[in-house]
Amino acid sequence: MPGVEISGVSGESVVVTGAARGIGRAVAHAFAEAGARVALWDRDQAVETAASELRAAEDTRTVAVRADVSDPADVRKAFDHSESVHGDVAVVVHAAGVLRTGSALGMSDEDWQECLSVNATGTMLVAAEAARRMAPRGRGAITVIASNAAATPRIGMAAYCASKAAAAAFTRSLGLEVAGRGVRCNIVSPGSTDTAMLRESWTGDADFASTLAGDPAAFRLGIPLARIATPDDVARAALFLSSDAARHITLHDLRVDGGATLDL
Repeated sequence: MPGVEISGVSGESVVVTGAARGIGRAVAHAFAEAGARVALWDRDQAVETAASELRAAEDTRTVAVRADVSDPADVRKAFDHSESVHGDVAVVVHAAGVLRTGSALGMSDEDWQECLSVNATGTMLVAAEAARRMAPRGRGAITVIASNAAATPRIGMAAYCASKAAAAAFTRSLGLEVAGRGVRCNIVSPGSTDTAMLRESWTGDADFASTLAGDPAAFRLGIPLARIATPDDVARAALFLSSDAARHITLHDLRVDGGATLDL
């Protein structure tokens, strides 16, 4: 939605984590197009390129911040830097995450710890620090990109499912605590989305077909809309929940999965 100013977003200081690529990058673009001043966070140095390309494309104020969301000191420093450049942060979209696959009976300790550290602890650190800054100001919107796997069991994805379930539960509990202080906390739960993370989990072209059609042997439904989401589909949901159009929505989990989990 290039050139369209969105109430509650345009002119605001916005933080997007996991912004070097995939969903996070699409979210950063969506907010910049809506007139926000965006701080792109990522531990990957590719975030510098993402911010430069966004500045060139949108002629907007963006800043790249190298930050590890699982490190408390990094998170505090990243907020301090973002606010020193763009002013008080009014919106945070937390899209940073990792995917590790493997059997619940055979996963490595490293894969389990990485999923919990980034997906769960990272969510807690970013969302809580954002809320601590927003609540005294009496306003703010925090949107966490979780996954429909948080509420639906998946074979070979136990660590990922558990970590995203923890992230979603924390976001709701935090949202309940700060709702009376003007801070809204919501969740966007994508299903299969066309990102490098998804494609790296595939072993061949057959995986694309089975994602659309489903796999009864793996107790997995297909996608009723018969398409895989784009990162932009998820970004628009995050933009809506962060805007004044959603001013009376909090503690909500918005599924963006083409009906893959039947909204259960």
